[in-house]
This record gives sequence, C-alpha cells and structure tokens, in this order.
Amino acid sequence: MNNHFLDIIKTRRSCRKYSAEQITDQELAAVLEAGTYAPTSRGLQSPFIVAVQQKELRELLARMNAEVMGVTSNPYYDAPTYILVFAPKDAPNPVQDGSLVLGNMMLAAHALGLGSCWIHREKEMFASPAGQQWMKEWGLPDGLMGIGALSIGYPEPEDRPLKPRKKDYTRIIR
Repeated sequence: MNNHFLDIIKTRRSCRKYSAEQITDQELAAVLEAGTYAPTSRGLQSPFIVAVQQKELRELLARMNAEVMGVTSNPYYDAPTYILVFAPKDAPNPVQDGSLVLGNMMLAAHALGLGSCWIHREKEMFASPAGQQWMKEWGLPDGLMGIGALSIGYPEPEDRPLKPRKKDYTRIIR
C-alpha cells in the first residue's frame, strides 16, 4: 500500500540538531492547528497549547528543564521554537489527550519539512512556583498540568538510519 500519510509516519524521526533560523508564521500556524484536531476524551478539547519563540523565555525554560533533568545542556536542543502542552489535572484523560496533541503536531511538523522532538519534564517544571506564574501570565486557567513539549525547527542533517521494527511488536487475536 502506498499512502503519503503512512510514509510521513514511517519517516518521522526525533530531531536533536536544529538550524538557528526561525520557522515561518505559516508553518507554526499549521503545526498548532494540527494539534487542535487531535482526538480528546469526550471531545472536550481540554488541552492548551503555548508556542514560545521569545529567546529569553526559551533560555529560561531550557535552564529550568535542565535543572529538573540534572544536566547543564539544553534539553530542547537549541530549537528556535518550543511548543508546550498543558491539560486540566481533573480532565478525564489529561495525559492521553495532551499526548495525542503532541503526536499530531510532530507528524504535521515532519510533513512540512520541520524537525521536532518530544521533550519531557514539563509536569515538574509547571508544578513549580515559577511555572505556575508563567501559566498565569500566559492567560491559562488554574488547575493545569504540564504534559510535554516539542522542540521545533529546521533540522540540520543527521545521519540516523531507520531503526528496524521489532519482530513481535504486534498481535492479532481472531
């Protein structure tokens, strides 16, 4: 079967090396829109998406994430855009809903020729007083938790071949 969407799924890789050039507003809008079309529990559309391109804020977020991780490097791989996803703690399935949003955006980014990488530790970052303050400043409602983030940008070439799929990945029970 030859299907463009399946090819996108099969060829997407996590990007850990980005050009410093900022993505276009149109590319960002398309990636964000893809996130809004992710399926959510009960159709509630409970997640919130925040794109961060401001250099100073990206640097603060990177330091905060690195501190949680216990490293000094930039966990967002110096990408020019970070996309943060939040969901209400009391939503029926906040982690699943936010994860689907992140997955949709990763596939959309790849379809547009952008690189992306799922970044962790936003749960811990935004449970902190500083994280809570940022969410207020960004106009987000109370009671949210950080689900995850994406680093997004133009990928620099990396020699990373496709990892073969394990042989016993799936089961069909009939």
